[in-house]
Amino acid sequence: MGAIAILIGGLLLAAIYYDIARLVSTHQSRCPPLARIKGRRAALEDEERWCAGLLLHGRIDTRSYQRRMTGLTHGHRVVEPRTHH
Repeated sequence: MGAIAILIGGLLLAAIYYDIARLVSTHQSRCPPLARIKGRRAALEDEERWCAGLLLHGRIDTRSYQRRMTGLTHGHRVVEPRTHH
């Protein structure tokens, strides 16, 4: 019973030291996985605001706006080719 407790304690200490080393190290990412997901969500929200601004300023038509918003709801950016005038 004591050996199991020592093993669990050792594993906990190893995890704590690993986490501290990961946070201090410059080679590891400092963003936990959930922050990466939040970053993607924030990028999609920024894209949504950008598309709304394009629509309000007359840079894209309603159909293009709807296509872009549909793509954003599925987690994809819709990039349309630029037209040369």
